This record gives sequence, C-alpha cells and structure tokens, in this order.
Amino acid sequence: MASYETAANLNRISPASKLSLRIKQMRKEPWLLALIVLIFVSLFLFAVYPIYQVFKITLAGDEGLDLAAVAATFSSSSFLKAFWNSMQLGVIAALTSSVIGFVFAYANTRTSMKGKAFFHLIAMLPIISPPFVIALSVILLFGRNGVVTYGLFGWQGTNVYGLTSLIVIQTLSFFPIAYLNLKGVLESIDTAVENAALNLGASRWKVFRTVTLPLAIPGVFSSLLLVFIKSIEDFGNPMVIAGDYSTLAVEAYMQITGMYDLRGGAMMAIAILFPSMTTYFIQKYWISKKSYVTVTGKPSHTEMPIRERYIVWPLFAFCGLITGAILVFYGTVFWGAFVKIWGVNNTLTLDNFKYVFSRGFDSITNSLLLSVISTPITAMLGMVIAFLIIRKKFIGKKWMEISSMLTFAVPGTVVGIGYILAFNEKPLLLTGTAAIIIICLTFRNMPVGIEGGTNSLRQVDPAIEEASAVLGANSYTTFRKISLPLMRPALFSALVYSFVKSMTSISAIIFLVSVNWNLMTVTVLSQVEGSRLGVAAAYCVILIVIVMAALGFLQLMVNQLGAKKRRAS
Repeated sequence: MASYETAANLNRISPASKLSLRIKQMRKEPWLLALIVLIFVSLFLFAVYPIYQVFKITLAGDEGLDLAAVAATFSSSSFLKAFWNSMQLGVIAALTSSVIGFVFAYANTRTSMKGKAFFHLIAMLPIISPPFVIALSVILLFGRNGVVTYGLFGWQGTNVYGLTSLIVIQTLSFFPIAYLNLKGVLESIDTAVENAALNLGASRWKVFRTVTLPLAIPGVFSSLLLVFIKSIEDFGNPMVIAGDYSTLAVEAYMQITGMYDLRGGAMMAIAILFPSMTTYFIQKYWISKKSYVTVTGKPSHTEMPIRERYIVWPLFAFCGLITGAILVFYGTVFWGAFVKIWGVNNTLTLDNFKYVFSRGFDSITNSLLLSVISTPITAMLGMVIAFLIIRKKFIGKKWMEISSMLTFAVPGTVVGIGYILAFNEKPLLLTGTAAIIIICLTFRNMPVGIEGGTNSLRQVDPAIEEASAVLGANSYTTFRKISLPLMRPALFSALVYSFVKSMTSISAIIFLVSVNWNLMTVTVLSQVEGSRLGVAAAYCVILIVIVMAALGFLQLMVNQLGAKKRRAS
C-alpha cells in the first residue's frame, strides 16, 4: 500500500524535480551510463557501420567519388529489367496477399464460421517454415518431373519457373502477415458501430462498405506496404523458382558470388534499399499517426456475428481453398522427403534422412547452436533498449531508437553485403566465424522485441517504477523486479520470433556462412540447385519439426509461469 501512496505522491512532483532525480540517479549508477554507451557503440558497429560501408563502396571508386559508374549501372538494361521485375512482383504480391489476408481476417473476426482455429493454425505455417518451402513444393508438383504435370497429364518439358509461380508462392507465403495485421485491426473496431448500422436498417453489404472497410483502411494500407517490402526483399523464392525473371535481390547475390563484383552487388542491393526504406517509414510513421478511433469509453461487449449462410459459406469455402492449397504444398514436401527419386522412383525410403544425418548433420547442429545462442541475447537486448527508450532520459535517445530499427527496415541482402564489407579486415575481422552470424541474427531480429517491449511499457504508469527509485532501488533492480515482469509477454514473443527467424533466415545469412559454419537454410538452397529435391525436402521437414518443437516448449514455459503466477496470487 505504501508503494502506491509513494507513486501517487510522485505524480505531484514537478517535471524539473523529476529531471533532477534522474540526474542524481545517473550519478549514483555509473554502470547505467556505461550500458548506454555500450549499446550506442554496438548499434554503430553492427547496425549503422555496415550500411555505411554499402553506400561507401557504391558511391566511391578507386579514385574517390565515382557517380559515373553508378549512373552506368542504374541505366543498364539488366538493372532496369531487374528493378522493374522486383517492383512489379512486389505490387502484385502485396495486392493478392492483402486481399486474401483481409478475407481470412474478416471471416475469423466477424462470422460464426466453423473451423476458425484450424484455419488460423494452418495460416501460420508459412511464417514458421523456411521461406522457400512452397517454391520447392511447386517444383515437385508442377516441374519437369512433377506429380501433376508429368505424372497425371504426361506433359514433358513444362516450365514452372517465372513470374506466375512467384506470384502464387509469394501470395501464399506472405498473406499470413496481412492476415495477422488485419485481424488485429478488425478486432480493435468496436462492433457496436456496425451493430448500430444494422439496427438502423442497413444491409450487411452496406455495413461492410460504409463502416467496416473504411475503419479498416489503415490496416489495409499497412498490410499492402508490409507485404510489398517483404516481396521486394525476398531472396529465397526468386532464387529457387524465378528462372529468367530476374529480381534485384538475386542479381545482387549473383554479382557477388558469380561475377565476384562486390561493388556491382552493392549497387543492386542499394536499389532495393530505397523503395524498401521509403515504404517502411511510410508504414511506420504516416499510417500510425492516422486516427480511426471507434472506442472512446468503455467498449461494448455485445457481439452479433454474421450467421447468414450466403455470407458464411462462401467465406468458409474461400478459407478452405487457401488452407487446402497450403496443406497440399506442405504435404508434398513432407511426402517428397520419403521418396527415393522424385518423379523417377517413387519408392518410399529413409535414404534422404540418412543422407542428411550422415553428411549434412553439421548444418543442423550449427543452425540450432547459433539460434539458441542468439535468441536470448536478442530478446534481452530488445527489452533493455525498450526500457531505456521509454523510461530513461539521455542524449541521443531518438538516435538509439532509429538506429536500433535500421537492420529490420533494411533488406537482408543489404545487411549481408554490409557485414561482408565491414568485418572483412582487422581489427574487425569476423568473416567466416560463428560470431558474425550470431551478431547478424541478433541485430536483424532485435527490433521486434524492442517494438513489443516499448508497447508494453507505454501501457504502464511510470509512477510505479519511479516509486521504486524513491524507495531506494537502483535502475537494475527496478528493471529486473518491475519492468521486466511487466514486459513478460513481449519477452516471450521476442524469444519466439527470434528463434523462428534465426532458424529460417536466408537473405542476409547466405553471405556470411562458411565451410565451418554452414546453416540449414543455405544447405536446402544448395540441394535444390543441385536437383537433390528429396534431400532438400528432408531438410525442410527436419527444420519445421525443430521450429514447432521449440514453439511448443516456449508455450509450455509460458503456461507454467502463468500457472505459478495464478497460484501465487
């Protein structure tokens, strides 16, 4: 009770007194200043400096500033073709993914449709699996030896590679992003507004057209922008199935690994950076400031889910069709892992798994080890930075916030190339080591934890933590005993996201792997390029099983902690 009284008294302290208290606190805690400086140095070295190196090699030649080479590259036919292809693919994938995501979200939040939990679960598969699983499945089904094209119809010489396949694959891969985003938006809209329109005699269609859809516009645009970013950044799917349809991400990789032209690859990567960063900041700062408020007081809990069959059944059929397609594609990969030679000898066998565990087991252990190391570092660093940004006053706080989000907003191809350039010489010689991969995974995935942590702390009255300081606790004790428990949901979300992305990452990591430290996703890609599709499928199955087992373990931990908390209360 005393702590609440102290918190109430602290609310009456003037801002100048609060600032004085914070300055005194910083003087008493030099370690806090050291921590802030350490984080600034880390962000500069591992977030800002690599991006600077990419710009430096792009703009500077052997004799200084060389804009002529940049202009020549950006005006070349190969670059213009790759740029146009990437933009075209991004726009189409954003539109198709957002439409499917909206239908899924609307059916899940507004109707009495059966099987919503099942549809939601299956929609999560593309998020927790390697980025090119569906691309591999499309080859197994519709390739030259595909079950559908060759096995059922006997079509020989079919070409599954190109834009059409990429659109289908990216739509199914990225629509869950739009679905989750739009589901949250639709759930936040007070249904009393829609119910009022119905009570006034409006039809379901008119309510949707004049109420629901306009209120969901921020989520729709946000989904379009997010999927557009993911699409133009995508490396795995175009690498596997684009064929002659060149994209910037793949061209950047080929320039570096195929032509040994690091500068040319950096130029291609920079070309992805500008539309990606522009779109990211539009999504983050412009749309987030738009107000579409429907809840102004205590929200109404009355719900009137749509029960009309002429609405529910078409939505059910649509969701069932998309879910069925996902199950077919993932089922094909699972089946392909147990087939001797796909399309030639369909005898069931465990040879693919024997090959993986005998000749490729190192990549499995490497992926697990590096992910397990980077995951807790990523999550805790995200929580610490979130705490500093929301609860502490110091010079350069805005810079810390922006630079900590940089590696998330920047395409993975740019990050990978930047790390090669930044850490390829002494005293920062990290190329070929496990450390560079761990650092890249940490700073690439950390922004999600920061976002979750800051959102959690914004919902908590700072007087609670300030009361702790008044009672004599230092910032470490306050963070450990008060702030971190309040951020527990964000912490576990960060752990889950970090582990999943660490296990399935490809675009940045492919530039950093070495003979001693190869990872599963890179190995899968090399197996596909070598036409060992059964082995690639076996790797994908193992990877999915590992990720799902880890998610189950983390969920079990959350449930047990929740049960302990309920018993303690």
